Amino acid sequence: MATVTGHATMNDTPHKTPDDSIEAAFQDDEQTITGEDPFLLFHEWLTLAGTKEPNDPNAMALATVDEHGLPDARMVLLKGVDETGFIFYTNSESAKGRELEGNMQAALLFHWKSLRRQVRIRGRVSRLPAVDADAYFDSRPRASRIGAWASQQSRPIASRTALWKAVTKETARFAIGPIPRPPYWNGYHVTPASMEFWMDKPFRLHDRVLFTRTQDGQHWTTQRLFP
Repeated sequence: MATVTGHATMNDTPHKTPDDSIEAAFQDDEQTITGEDPFLLFHEWLTLAGTKEPNDPNAMALATVDEHGLPDARMVLLKGVDETGFIFYTNSESAKGRELEGNMQAALLFHWKSLRRQVRIRGRVSRLPAVDADAYFDSRPRASRIGAWASQQSRPIASRTALWKAVTKETARFAIGPIPRPPYWNGYHVTPASMEFWMDKPFRLHDRVLFTRTQDGQHWTTQRLFP
């Protein structure tokens, strides 16, 4: 098996200090993860990412499991966050939608490469009320709403042309008037049981802080982890 060395060298180089010592790196790097409320900390990091990341600072990996317990993951967009959890929308008949309906638990991962930071979240999933899904669906561009009707997400399709034919059909159907939300297009809310904040540090001695709680609404327990 071939050994890849170039990437490791590239990742390590920016963090080396003039005398290449761990002690000097710690003295020069004073920024660490602090705070008692993970949601406030998340908002700070997300706001900072909005000024640094060139594309989609709200992009997150969503991990689920299928009926066999096999993990699955894909990138989706965060569409809301408050002191209770994280919100995204999707087609409930898609692969991720079916997996969520079969096991209402998920993990999220935010990775902001420009900041050298990431946040890992694990928790319980619930569907949003229909009124909330309606409101967000109505806020989407008209073409995106038509696309939600045209796409049978995650299912086989004969060709790209077949997709455009479906879009054309739905465009004609909704040529005039409002476009209702498809019954299979829903919003989901992730209520976290744990949130881990990770900050890149020299020599891979990263800063990791884990917030956990056993029940919704409880105070968070904080632990610092070995990198």
